[in-house]
Amino acid sequence: MASETIATLSWRDAADAAPPALVLLDQTRLPVEVVCLDCEDVESIAEAIESLRVRGAPAIGVAAAYGTAIGAWHARGAAAMAELVGATIDRLARTRPTAVNLFWSLDHMRNVLQANASRSDDDLYASLVAAARQIHEDDRVLCQRLGEHGASLLPEEATILTHCNAGALATAGWGTALGVVYAAVEQGKKIHVYADETRPLLQGARLTAWELQRRGVEVTVICDVAAASVLRDRSVDCVITGADRIAANGDVANKIGTYGVALLAQAHDIPFYVAAPTSTVDLDLAAGDQIPIEERSATEVTQGFGCRTVPEGVSVFNPAFDVTPNELISAIVTEYGIARAPFGDTLRNWGRAVPAAIGANAA
Repeated sequence: MASETIATLSWRDAADAAPPALVLLDQTRLPVEVVCLDCEDVESIAEAIESLRVRGAPAIGVAAAYGTAIGAWHARGAAAMAELVGATIDRLARTRPTAVNLFWSLDHMRNVLQANASRSDDDLYASLVAAARQIHEDDRVLCQRLGEHGASLLPEEATILTHCNAGALATAGWGTALGVVYAAVEQGKKIHVYADETRPLLQGARLTAWELQRRGVEVTVICDVAAASVLRDRSVDCVITGADRIAANGDVANKIGTYGVALLAQAHDIPFYVAAPTSTVDLDLAAGDQIPIEERSATEVTQGFGCRTVPEGVSVFNPAFDVTPNELISAIVTEYGIARAPFGDTLRNWGRAVPAAIGANAA
């Protein structure tokens, strides 16, 4: 496997007169251009999350953590620094409603803020930067461990279908669903991936294919509507997707279209695996029908890439996610191992470990 690193996001410390920055790979420009953005203020990070310049539940969580630190840097010297940082957290929490990693990360940053509010401005800022760095590093480590667990599910030669992008572009490490692929390749397994294009924003065609190609993994892009035929005719061994939120019973919210792929996998007796860190498990929600589903702009459907494809005046329904019920899921892979139905007890045990896992959540 090619060793080329994909730097989805990185931190730049303040230097001389330059403020600190979160450096993001602008995923809206891929695969045509590789452009990095220096986000030096909270609003630029919030906009990057909202506009999908940075996307994927784990990566959003890391970006928001660094955004909190940047808010603290700009609030130094203010009479109510802690209140201003709290307002930064509130702003970042309004960016996207479905991915629970965002709220998990911001809750941790709020706890760090409260624990260090009486310290000097510089010390408070340094504490928040250290916490964000730890979340970043934890995600990198757990992606590798998750991938190694998931790779055990794959035969020596495997054909996989995936939906959306759950790779290095969606995380701070290897990725989740694609982390399984990369771990398997590292183990010497021969992997071929069918990547659903994933309408309307084509994250599979633009992003999954881009990073798999760069990593030297064989990939074939298919239209979403071809998935049924591919599952029937192309000897697919399994489907692997990521997740943006997992309810306590194992119901999974992921990119719109995932539910349909899960139904197709069941119809063709093909295992359907979900790969996600335990920070994606939301124990406060008993089942998937409680997961908030983000609806995005109609223009993503009517003229997503500049060319109008829907007549003006026609209404559009554009949910960004759907929920796959747990009975369609063969296994959920996390950094702790592989959970199978019934998922509840295992997810509760793993999920409860997350709040204490900063710095050790891949143990």
